[in-house]
Amino acid sequence: MTNRLEGKIAIITGGGAMGGAQASIFAAEGAAVCVADVNGGAAKIVSDRITAAGGKGLPFELDVRSAEGWAAAVNATEKAFDNVTILCNNAGANFRVGFDEQTEEQWHTIMEIGLTGAFLGIKAVVPSMRRAGGGVILNMGSLASIRPGGGSPAYAAQKMGMVGLTRAAAVSYAKDGIRSVIISPGHVDTPFIRGNNPHSPNTWETSIDNPENYERRRNSTPLGRLQTPEDIAHAFMFAATDDAAMITGSMITVDGGSAL
Repeated sequence: MTNRLEGKIAIITGGGAMGGAQASIFAAEGAAVCVADVNGGAAKIVSDRITAAGGKGLPFELDVRSAEGWAAAVNATEKAFDNVTILCNNAGANFRVGFDEQTEEQWHTIMEIGLTGAFLGIKAVVPSMRRAGGGVILNMGSLASIRPGGGSPAYAAQKMGMVGLTRAAAVSYAKDGIRSVIISPGHVDTPFIRGNNPHSPNTWETSIDNPENYERRRNSTPLGRLQTPEDIAHAFMFAATDDAAMITGSMITVDGGSAL
């Protein structure tokens, strides 16, 4: 590694899941990382792996829907390391049902975790970034941020909303030296679309454990394979470095051509 994030301090949500690849790569590049996840045990596993490799990791159990939780996460990160300079908003939820089947409860869960959670995170870290003299806000998008379909209207609205949130933050905080970028993956092989959990339930009809579903997603990717969490993490890492110093309010798409 080349220490491209030396001296940077990051809070990464979903750090016990897809964000774990970001946490590991950021730490290997020299950043101190608060690994935040609603599953505290999963966050600790990733953080322990970072420290075992000689990096700086801090596990934190965080429900992104809580402003108080966000304030505590920022406080803990500042005490352990210093002012926050990178925020990665990965936390999300989805219920893969159509418009007629989607419930109001599902709508609120998807919007509150994915969009409100990111909004609260930005609000929480900006004062710390100002004290640091600048920072980078990195939001997780999706193919649904580019071409939302008819499945799960709440997910489509949430991911389109992330585009607006990213651009609003970019304009609002440019004067503070804070950039804001959205990174939109295609089909990423993670438990989010493979396993079954409360925030992203899957059945044989929706899981990529089903070979037909896996092949359908692979065949819709011109480069011929699903993305890995590491593929996405490298894009996040680039956006966090000074190499991306003039990129703000933009979308970086890492989809193997799926959106074409």
